[in-house]
Amino acid sequence: MSIYNAPTKDIQFLLHDLMNISASDIPGYAELDRDFTSAILEEAGKVASEVLAPLNAVGDQEGCSFENGVVRTPTGFKEAFDQIREAGWTGLDCDPEYGGQGLPYLMGSSVGEMFVSANMAFNMYQGLTHGAYSAIHAHGSDDQKAMFLPKMVSCDWTGTMNLTEPHCGTDLGLMRTKAVPQDDGSFKISGQKIFISAGEHDLADNIIHLLLAKIPGGPDGIKGVSLFIVPKFNVDEDGNLGARNGAFAGKIEEKMGIHGNSTCVMNYDEATGYLLGEEHKGMRAMFTMMNEARLGVALQGFAQAEVAYQNAVVYANDRLQGRDVTGTKNPEGPADPLIVHPDIRRNLMDQKSFVEGARAFAYWAANLIDRSNRMDDKEAHGLVSLVTPVLKGFLTDKGFENTIAAQQIYGGHGYIEESGMSQFARDARIAMIYEGANGVQALDLVGRKLGQDGGKHVMAFFALVKDFIKENEKDEILQNGFLEPLKNASKDLQTASMYFLENAAKKPNNALAGSYDFMHAFGHVCLGLMWAQMAQAAGKALANGNGDKSFYETKITTGRYYMARQLPAVAMHLARIQSGADTVMALDAANF
Repeated sequence: MSIYNAPTKDIQFLLHDLMNISASDIPGYAELDRDFTSAILEEAGKVASEVLAPLNAVGDQEGCSFENGVVRTPTGFKEAFDQIREAGWTGLDCDPEYGGQGLPYLMGSSVGEMFVSANMAFNMYQGLTHGAYSAIHAHGSDDQKAMFLPKMVSCDWTGTMNLTEPHCGTDLGLMRTKAVPQDDGSFKISGQKIFISAGEHDLADNIIHLLLAKIPGGPDGIKGVSLFIVPKFNVDEDGNLGARNGAFAGKIEEKMGIHGNSTCVMNYDEATGYLLGEEHKGMRAMFTMMNEARLGVALQGFAQAEVAYQNAVVYANDRLQGRDVTGTKNPEGPADPLIVHPDIRRNLMDQKSFVEGARAFAYWAANLIDRSNRMDDKEAHGLVSLVTPVLKGFLTDKGFENTIAAQQIYGGHGYIEESGMSQFARDARIAMIYEGANGVQALDLVGRKLGQDGGKHVMAFFALVKDFIKENEKDEILQNGFLEPLKNASKDLQTASMYFLENAAKKPNNALAGSYDFMHAFGHVCLGLMWAQMAQAAGKALANGNGDKSFYETKITTGRYYMARQLPAVAMHLARIQSGADTVMALDAANF
C-alpha cells in the first residue's frame, strides 16, 4: 500500500524563501503571505492524502466501465469529485466574475501538484476542465462566457479537448472532422476523435467538448482548422439543459495506465457546435488550452516522481538487506537497512535532486504566467513560451525515469502490483506522449522557439543566468559547487544554440537530429539555475537564523549533488549535438 504526504514545507520554501511572492509587484500576490498560503496548502494536502490518495489504487484496479454508451467512473470517484467541487478547489485560480476565487495561477499549480501526486487520473477530470475554461475565457464571446464558464468553474459541467483522429495526431492539418454552417449561426459537427481524456463520465451534469474541425470550403491544411464548443447536452438561452447532442462515446480505450480516467473514442453525428473564436483560426484558440495543458503535464511528470520517491525512501529505511561495508549500522537486526548502501543513496539522491529542482522550475514558469497574464508582460510571455517545450519534454522524460528509479529501490517487490510502484510508472508514462509527444516538443523548441522574435527570448534566458552568476560571485555557499558548474553548462548550451543557428538553413537534419539532446541540455541548465537560486535562498535563511536549520542545510547539500552529478550531462548532450546527423541518417530505411 503506497503513501503520500504533501510536501507543503518544500512548497512554502519556494513561495517565500525563494520567490518572496508577497513582496512581488504582480497583482494579487501581496495577499499571499506565509499564513495565507499555509492555510491553503495544508488543507489541500489533507484532501490529497486523505481523500484522493486512497482512491488511486482503486481507480487503477477498477478502471472505468462502459455499457450502452454510459461510462461509470471507479468506486468513490463521484463522491470525491463532489467533495472537491463543493469545497471550491476547482475554481481556485479562476475569474471571480464567473465564480472563481481569483488566486494566482501559481497557487493553482501548487495545489494541482499535490492532487496529481495523490491521484493523477482523478485530477485530470478537473484539470482538463480548467484548460477548456481558459480557452473559452480567452477567446469566447460574452454570451459564450456567461453560458458556459460559471458551470465549468464549479465543475458542475466538465470540459475536454478533442484534437486527435484515427489517422492523424500531431499533423492536425490532415483531420477529416467537418463543421457545416447552419442558418442560425451554429454548425453541424460530424467525425470521430480518439484518445479523448474524460470524454464521457458520470461526474458532472454536462460535458463541454472543445473540438477542432474544418469548415467546408476553407483553406487546406492547418490553416483551415476551426475550434468549436460542442456540449454533451444542448443548453438553452437560460442555461437549462435540453436534448442530448449528437456527441457519443464509442468505447473506452484500454490503456497502460491512468485507468481511473475515461479516455474515449468520441463519435460526432451532426452534433450542434458553436464557433469559438474566428473561422479558420482554431489552432490559435486551441493553443491557449494546449499550452496550459503542456505545463500541467510537466507538473504531472515530477508529481508522479515525487510520490514514487516518497515511497522509495520509506522502503529503503525499512527493508533490511546486507551490511554497510564501513561497519554495521543495525547490530540488533539480521541486516542493515537498504539506505546505508552507496548505490541506494545515489538512486535516492538522483530522485530527490530532480523532484525538488523540477518543482522550482515549474513554479518559476507559473510565476511567469502570472506576470504575463496579470501585467501583460511581453518579456515574461516570451520566456515562458520558450521554456514550455522544455518543461513538458524534460520534466516528463525525467519524471518517468525517476519513477522507474524509485521502483528499482524495491527490487522484485517493485514489480509486484501490491507495492503500488508499478502504477506510478505506468501513470507517468503517458505524460511523455500526450499533449504533443516529447520528440515534437524538442522539434518545437529548436524549430520555432529558439529563433522566435529573432532569438530575443533565448538570449534573455542566457542573460538571466549570466547576471545571476555575476551578481553572486562572492557568495560563499555558491562558490562551493554551484557557480562554476552552472557557468560551464550555460556556455555549453549557448554553443549548442549557435550550432543550430549555423546549420538550420544549410544542413537542417543536423539541427533536427540534435533537437532532443538540446531539450534535455536546456532542462538541465534550467534545473541548475533553480538549484543555485535555492541554495542562495537557503543560505540567506541560515544566516538570518530562520526556521529549520537542518532543512536549509539539506537543501544546499541536495543542490550540490545535482550540480556535481547531473549538470555535467549538458556536456554529453553538446557532444551528441555536434556529431551531426550523418550517423543518425546513415542507414537506409530498409536496413532498420
